[in-house]
Amino acid sequence: MKRKEFIAFSGVAGMSMAFRKAFGKITAEDNTSGKRAEKAEITYEKIHLELFHPWTITRGTAAYKENVLVYYKKDGIIGVGEAGHMTAAGQNADRTIRELLPLIPLYRDTDPFLFYELPDKAREIVPGLSPAKAALDIALMDWIGKKLTIPIYQFLGVDPKSEVKTSFSIGRDKPEVMRQEVKETTPYGILKVKITGRGDQEAIRAIRSMTDKPIRVDVNEGWKDKEKAIKEIEWLAAQGVEFVEQPMPVEMLEETRWLKERSPIPIVADEAVNTSEDVLKIADAYDGINIKLMKSGGITEAYRMTLLARLLKLDIMLGCMIETSVGIAAAVQLQALARWVDLDGNLLIKNDPYTGLTLREGQWVMSGKPGIGVRKTGNT
Repeated sequence: MKRKEFIAFSGVAGMSMAFRKAFGKITAEDNTSGKRAEKAEITYEKIHLELFHPWTITRGTAAYKENVLVYYKKDGIIGVGEAGHMTAAGQNADRTIRELLPLIPLYRDTDPFLFYELPDKAREIVPGLSPAKAALDIALMDWIGKKLTIPIYQFLGVDPKSEVKTSFSIGRDKPEVMRQEVKETTPYGILKVKITGRGDQEAIRAIRSMTDKPIRVDVNEGWKDKEKAIKEIEWLAAQGVEFVEQPMPVEMLEETRWLKERSPIPIVADEAVNTSEDVLKIADAYDGINIKLMKSGGITEAYRMTLLARLLKLDIMLGCMIETSVGIAAAVQLQALARWVDLDGNLLIKNDPYTGLTLREGQWVMSGKPGIGVRKTGNT
């Protein structure tokens, strides 16, 4: 399926125009008064996020995070977006700012209600993964929702009522540290554990000695041998693990397909799938896909991915990086479309500058306010 064919299938292509006409929006293109509509003003800032615990995965450890907030201002309304980073993959706030600079004119000069081609145009300007694209898309979507005075989930036609609970992530650490972290997870009914291919069973045993909660495991490409991987998966399944995320390197697609055929629990793609263009390539090797806005490039592309995944009968997981409530609230707009939710990045930081989400019995409850529904901490 070619990209334009998929966009037509998804319905996103016509959605922006329909809303623009339905709500009578005036744009630079259809304004008959002779006065051109004002361009958007786009600004950004780098923020320092303090973590409750050092964060360890296969590719490294982080003691803090630096993210970037983006602000889309037009008609007196400000939309906010966020870029979170996979630092071990070479991403960071300074790189995001460099990539924002050539992208800002595109978003600044385009009619906001003609947004459906923006992710494709942005990809031409900055190829590959770039959280900068996600930050701009989220800020634009937040602005659109505020302009129309409706939440983004309503704009996308998604039922806000969801029975999907989020997992809470525990980074790889010494067993005694992991046991202490389990003690701190009382409000959360599902745990997600990062393992590294070294001492994995010891880590799971440490957690199982503290709780019988469902566990989900993320290997982050840590296993390189399929025979060893299937034995590990069988052992994990016996420990009550619900699924294994990205067990083998992305390029080992044939080996992952072999695993899927034998695994007693689902195999979920993470690093192997970034945008809708990747979904078709890996569909037969995985049972589900992890959609992260920071990888997809924002809400618009993530929504396309959910539609394509459903067409291909792939389970959907919504995931995140370590993000503030801005990034998490943006992803939560799509949570009713997912089988699994792993949106806990804001729960891992001490100084979240935004608020607006409520965690109730392990499930995110949206504010119902326009846009993505967040406000600066301390603001009413």
